[in-house]
Amino acid sequence: MGTHRHILAALLTLIVLFGAIPGVVAADTRTGGDVTIAAGETINDNLDIFAGNVVINGVVNGDVNVFSGNVVINGEVTGSVSAFAGTITVNGDVAGDVGAYGGTTTLGPEATVGGDFESGSGSTVVNGQIAGDARIDSESIVLGSTAAIAGNLEYDGELNRAPDATVGGAVTRNAGLGVGPVVDTPDTGFFDATLTIYGFLVSFLLGAVLLLVFPKFSGRVSTAATTAPLRSGGVGLLTLIGVPIVLVVLLFTIVGIPLSLAGIFLFAVVLWIGTIYGRFAIGTWLLDFAGYPNRWAALFLGLLVVALAARIPFVGGLISFLVLLLGLGALALTAYRTYRGERTPPEPLVEEPDDMGDSWVPPT
Repeated sequence: MGTHRHILAALLTLIVLFGAIPGVVAADTRTGGDVTIAAGETINDNLDIFAGNVVINGVVNGDVNVFSGNVVINGEVTGSVSAFAGTITVNGDVAGDVGAYGGTTTLGPEATVGGDFESGSGSTVVNGQIAGDARIDSESIVLGSTAAIAGNLEYDGELNRAPDATVGGAVTRNAGLGVGPVVDTPDTGFFDATLTIYGFLVSFLLGAVLLLVFPKFSGRVSTAATTAPLRSGGVGLLTLIGVPIVLVVLLFTIVGIPLSLAGIFLFAVVLWIGTIYGRFAIGTWLLDFAGYPNRWAALFLGLLVVALAARIPFVGGLISFLVLLLGLGALALTAYRTYRGERTPPEPLVEEPDDMGDSWVPPT
């Protein structure tokens, strides 16, 4: 049974470690001094590029996101293009939108943009065709003789428009025009709810790892929090204040700099663990009244109750902070007692040796 428990704990640990890393949309990523997509080369995926110079002569069946010194697109992009660079030149075909943010942006005579065009550059030159609207915020804006904008043109800067340049919609100067990449979150409520559920599940998995790997230690932490909450909270406050002071002092010594940086990371992890132990203690305390001392139910209930309480206006943040102090102090006290070889206060909750710990009984 012990072997199975540790295997399960290892799996849960991997889930937590990978689950704590925000998800990244799959894409082909290219990095280096110079990145070239050769003529005849086709990429059937989104393309992210971080390089000094970028030249796209081939075909990209997806979106292109570029962070570079210089960007030249001579080929075809079936999605949209977002480019952050010193110079951005588009001579090819882009089926979607184009967002260009840098020093100089140029649409060549053969360039076509199937969607909207947006430029936030020092200077912008348009000689190609734009099927949608154009928003340009540049000191110098040039619409060449072959420029054709099917939609509206909204701009801020000095506009030089050739007589043969065409704009199908309205031409409006907006002195307060701000151009820049925008993260579109049309359903904020759903987004917030998703993050809340994600955070709850990751915290529950980490709590499960702690209960599986350190069952007796976790029981002592819960006992310290529930039997002496004021003392635990006070120790938690001292720990929250004292540890950062020590880490800052270490920064002023050459030898202590790496220790301080490592300590900052470890302390952040300890704060997370302390929060989970605090919520576990709350759940344990609540279940004592119901006569149902189950550690998994206590973990789930504690996380749920505190998460809901944290959403109460005005006092929700204070509740979360107090629970953090409770768990952090109980964790510090238990760690200190374990280091000293003490076993007080007693452990009222330990798992029976013949099961997975669903039932808890007083120690003998």
